[in-house]
Amino acid sequence: MPAEDEKKTYIYPKLDQNIEYLRRELGIDLCFDILLREFMIGQKRALFLFLDGFANSSEIIHIMKSLFVAKREEIVPHTMQKIVTLFLPYGEVSTVDNLEEAVQQFLSGPLIFFMDGEKEALIIDIRQYPARGPEEPDIEKITRGSRDGFVETLLFNATLIRRRVRDPKLRTEIFKIGKRSLSEVALVYIEDIANPHILEIIKDRFAAIDIDGLPMAEKSVEEFITNTRWNPFPNVRYTERPDVAAAHLFEGHICIIVDTSPSVIIAPVTLFHHIQHAEEFRHNAIVGAYIRLVRLLGVFLSVFLIPLWLLLAEHQSMLPDFLKFIGPKEAAHVPLFVQFIMANIGLDLIRLASIHTPSPLATALGLVGALLIGDIAVKVGFFAPEILLYISIVAIGVFSTPSWELGLANRLTNLFLLILTGLFKLPGFLAGLLILLIYLGRTRSFGVPYLYPLIPFNWHSLMDVLFRKPLPLRDMRPSFLQPKDADIKEIEDQGNK
Repeated sequence: MPAEDEKKTYIYPKLDQNIEYLRRELGIDLCFDILLREFMIGQKRALFLFLDGFANSSEIIHIMKSLFVAKREEIVPHTMQKIVTLFLPYGEVSTVDNLEEAVQQFLSGPLIFFMDGEKEALIIDIRQYPARGPEEPDIEKITRGSRDGFVETLLFNATLIRRRVRDPKLRTEIFKIGKRSLSEVALVYIEDIANPHILEIIKDRFAAIDIDGLPMAEKSVEEFITNTRWNPFPNVRYTERPDVAAAHLFEGHICIIVDTSPSVIIAPVTLFHHIQHAEEFRHNAIVGAYIRLVRLLGVFLSVFLIPLWLLLAEHQSMLPDFLKFIGPKEAAHVPLFVQFIMANIGLDLIRLASIHTPSPLATALGLVGALLIGDIAVKVGFFAPEILLYISIVAIGVFSTPSWELGLANRLTNLFLLILTGLFKLPGFLAGLLILLIYLGRTRSFGVPYLYPLIPFNWHSLMDVLFRKPLPLRDMRPSFLQPKDADIKEIEDQGNK
């Protein structure tokens, strides 16, 4: 009998003992989707263990037909080695010598092959994944360009990236996280570009994750590796587009793919990464620059428009003549900043309701919110007409923010500045700006300053943020990443020589 210790239970030579262990650990008799198939190969007992939902039945039949023709004298001695080399027509095969690892591998989907008298088992990867097609993601649509997007299967997502990054230095390291879920998480990077220090930080944080499972997939991983539990601003960027992930890999970023999630994590990032969009790079440089500036304006308005309007409306004596129109003409029954708070909450309620409303009824919900509730609220004097106008502009600014996470953070920032301005007027507004600047200035994404290139200031990088530069003029990777290979054109130049 093989030796047993506290960490491993080695595979027994007797097949019945292995079956007893598997039945006890996996509850085979209680699980309809766990299949255990016994048969004979060369007068020796053998066993297939597989999950019904993952296993490719045609591959199983093909493998069994090949094994059934094996004769005893052809497979002894060194049975497992001869089966792999002579009778197993499949490429993705590995061996395992302990039952714990065999069970872990089995729960990920591969077929496990045992034989009587053998102290090793074979892991045969014949998985087929239940997956949808790589459709264009709803929140990252573009007018021109590729229409494929990530799906919920890790292998498919890694393949979509490899299709665009055919670099021999591309690395896809796999980790299993979660003591019970054993969720597969892939770390994707280009070895001779990515900063090794950032890689070590992410790997160390992976190793420190101590949890039963990752039910919310990529969001659960983010909360463990960013160490920013109460920071509303996203420290990583999400994308569902393979071309966006590939572009960031070439810059020196690191991508994290979590199985069962169609969103890929990009790290590290700054605040301004959340304002970029693939649409800007699908047009001429001047058009892309214009689109980026318009988007920056929308993001700015979504945060500062209402507090600024409220501040000016409360200090009309300071306004020049051409701005005297700012502010309500009649006194309202409810203070202005309270009206804005209620309108903000109402806007978020409509947004949340639209998520849970069937698509055919979403238009009707918008009409109810905009026409009925808004119009009646103005007529009864609950809201000033300007309130709905500026709330609508803010809503457009939020929806023009490419990063949904940043858009939600900006909603909280807007509310924070609004309350301070409403309560303390100009000192409150200035204090809110100072608190926001200090807070963002101290934020780090895996050691990278969140406000770069504003803090620390870098004029060249700031111009790249504000204006979409033509690709032929880009010759350096972002310096804040400290990539191993900083020159984009170096490899190309060497090839030309």
